[in-house]
Amino acid sequence: MAVRSAALDARYGEAEGWTEEQFGIASRHVAAPDETSSMMAAQAARAALAMAGWDEADFDAIIGGCGVMEQPIPSTAALVQDRLGLGQSGIVAFDVNQTCLGFMTALDVVGMGIATGRWKRVLVFASDIASCSLDPANAKARSIFGDGAAAVAIEADDSGERGIAASRFVTNGAHHELAQLRAGGTKLRVEEGYDALVAGSRFEMDAFGIFKAAAKALPGVIEGALQDADIARNDLACIICHQASAPGVEHVKRLFAPHEDRVVDIFATHGNQIAASIPTCLAYALDEGRAKPGDHVLLLGTAAGISAGAMVVRI
Repeated sequence: MAVRSAALDARYGEAEGWTEEQFGIASRHVAAPDETSSMMAAQAARAALAMAGWDEADFDAIIGGCGVMEQPIPSTAALVQDRLGLGQSGIVAFDVNQTCLGFMTALDVVGMGIATGRWKRVLVFASDIASCSLDPANAKARSIFGDGAAAVAIEADDSGERGIAASRFVTNGAHHELAQLRAGGTKLRVEEGYDALVAGSRFEMDAFGIFKAAAKALPGVIEGALQDADIARNDLACIICHQASAPGVEHVKRLFAPHEDRVVDIFATHGNQIAASIPTCLAYALDEGRAKPGDHVLLLGTAAGISAGAMVVRI
């Protein structure tokens, strides 16, 4: 369901309009308590399969690129496979995890799988429910994140004219504490007590530190991907960037000046949807005609780690 920022203002005792003024977000979608990541992903996957015209099990792999898994074991992809009615199909299903860059990383894996001849058709999804782990005392965190899911059906192009032209990723693990969710794995254990588990289940971030580290990493991956693809900035139909925050999207626009209008900006109505952010933004660009068959687009984002990635794709 859509939650407007005015509702947050009322809930937390702020003047109406405070959240939107402070953080540049008017509304975002929030999953209901009975909605799960795999449920949302399966719904998006069915839509993608229908658009592709694929038969129910006529593909080779299911890859999940979620920022946060539904549960530590098994993979979210296995849960999605079962929700699609394919739980006995044997179709390989697995997750990759690079937080907000999960969808792009999954695309990169698909590209390698198709290039080596292992796969012909792959279903990729990203589905994240940020709202379940936000600290209500942190005004920025409770305001800028939204929930969502998106999926794409990818097929080998024998002509070689469409697909991934180039990709660049970097990770600087020295900044790993700038954005973290400590519970849900092996770091925090039941023996440490309920309070420790609750505290570790809240997303922690240093917003300014993340912005600084991400801003430093972005120019290198952008230039590297464009050079590898032999594509000039002017040749890009649009830039699909991770909707990390209003200042984050504005920074990307400055990087592409004087063509900042090519940066697709849906932050005000969607917020930061973690790994679902980039595919949701891509779907918006396709629906609005900002990216059309034959166009080159740049997928761009940063993630906890701190990581940064850029990918040139011909639609």
